Amino acid sequence: ESVYQKVGFSRSESAGLVGQVLGEIGDTLVRGEAVKLHGFGTFTLRSKGERVGRNPKTGVEVPIEKRRVMVFKPSNVLKSQINGGATEGEE
Repeated sequence: ESVYQKVGFSRSESAGLVGQVLGEIGDTLVRGEAVKLHGFGTFTLRSKGERVGRNPKTGVEVPIEKRRVMVFKPSNVLKSQINGGATEGEE
């Protein structure tokens, strides 16, 4: 809805554009590559090894298989915006 209102494309074109961008980000991550969005942050994949977890209700140990997890590191520009500071290029 935001893209539709700000860019001026039709709703279906805006939805298609956002879908394509998110699909490309997902495909890139699946291939094991990092995705850097300037001024926003970086998405990367990290491998986590197999380990033993515990069910918090029952206390029963449960094996957790190795897996890949997505990690997001916000850029300094985004951190500054979130915390009310000036954005890059502003004085």
